Amino acid sequence: MGDASRNEPFGYDAMGMTTTRGPVRRRRMGLAAALTAALLASACQVSDFADGGAHLKPIPASLERKISRKDMTVRSPIMIRIFKEEAALEVWKRNKSGQFALLKEYEICAWSGELGPKIKEGDRQAPEGFYNVNPGLMNPNSAYHLAFNIGFPNQFDRSLNRTGSHLMVHGDCSSRGCYAMEDDQIEEIYALARDAFRGGQGAFQIQAFPFRMTAENLARHRDSEHYDFWKMLKVGYDHFEVTKQPPRVSVCGQEYKFNVADTTGFDPQRACPAYQVRPDVEQLVAEKVAEDNAAIDLQVARIQKREERQDRWAEREKAIASFFNTSRGVSSDDSAAEETSERIVAAGLTPVPRRAPSGARPAVAVASAPQPSSVSAFAPTQVDEDTNSLASRFGRLFGNRDSAPEPEAVVAAAPQPSAAAAQAEQAQPVASIAAAEAAPVPDEEEGGFVSNVTKSSKGLFRRVGSIFN
Repeated sequence: MGDASRNEPFGYDAMGMTTTRGPVRRRRMGLAAALTAALLASACQVSDFADGGAHLKPIPASLERKISRKDMTVRSPIMIRIFKEEAALEVWKRNKSGQFALLKEYEICAWSGELGPKIKEGDRQAPEGFYNVNPGLMNPNSAYHLAFNIGFPNQFDRSLNRTGSHLMVHGDCSSRGCYAMEDDQIEEIYALARDAFRGGQGAFQIQAFPFRMTAENLARHRDSEHYDFWKMLKVGYDHFEVTKQPPRVSVCGQEYKFNVADTTGFDPQRACPAYQVRPDVEQLVAEKVAEDNAAIDLQVARIQKREERQDRWAEREKAIASFFNTSRGVSSDDSAAEETSERIVAAGLTPVPRRAPSGARPAVAVASAPQPSSVSAFAPTQVDEDTNSLASRFGRLFGNRDSAPEPEAVVAAAPQPSAAAAQAEQAQPVASIAAAEAAPVPDEEEGGFVSNVTKSSKGLFRRVGSIFN
């Protein structure tokens, strides 16, 4: 892009280094030329310099047209917002009205670590917080194509003894604590920053968040150990949202403070003195915070109700699964049956009698007076009749009556019978079973195999529906 014009405080030379006027500028240009010659004479990788350097590539024409449509200029100031969870990097740019507007959103190719701030060197956490990038943090010779240092640790990080170094936004889509972009993306972002510096911006602000600061996201992450830290970041987020200007960031008492009118006496380690937020901003932010807090409370209530419903369904599914395991004879222990029955009742279902032990002759239905249901006693339902009829129909359908299971008769819930009544009950013939076995098998030609399957399937779905309804 060449040297800066005479009206600019600094620009870039052929190596992408800041330049000044006068003898110092000439010396730096000489050093840059010597370094370039040395690189060309050696066997180093100098492909970036062969075409003028990736750091010198102009802003793409399509992006320039977008800048113009949004009433911005190529050299107007920029600001960057990063959202980890959404893997999004936003570039905001000041328009001619003086406010910042979103220019373009880029998908972050890779970021390392988890949601939460960077704590110490080597934890491979990508930072969260508010940082400033000046021209000295731009790196045109990065091993990761192009890069700029985020500026970690800042005053807030140092007040908490957090450590780390070389935390970048760079290319090459590889991250170990950084925010990595595709090479063509970092070229655009780098060019936007470079031209903003050339337009007079001394430093651009990076706001790095764990996620978009919405009520839904904050409610969803309410149990995180970093929640208080994120709520503090949200205050700065709100300042930008209501003003569309990067907030002035200060630190006292190991906390971020935003748009403080007078920071006299501020010390990152010591408690904050009395201070006042800019009056033109304070009321707007207070209204937004109150509105968002109400929305967060509403979202938390909804999440809790959803979790309660999920818990109830999980208990119901567990009860149903336990019942079917018991009915198949997986567990014949009476205490297990009683526990299963209690679970089914607690889940709002009607308990169903267990299958008779293998080899036992099912009893014939006995009509008797109803008795109050209990948790430990199984009450009769339509399920038994449906199940017996279903088994018989499937046996007749496939012409295999001999292998079809014998239907289980329904045992009506009644008061405990006397000994004489029990003997009379056992003496009754099993006429219902004989009648079922003697029932004629319909000729396949009369109804057809497909017709029988269709009718049986309909009956099956109706019966299964009756079980769960």
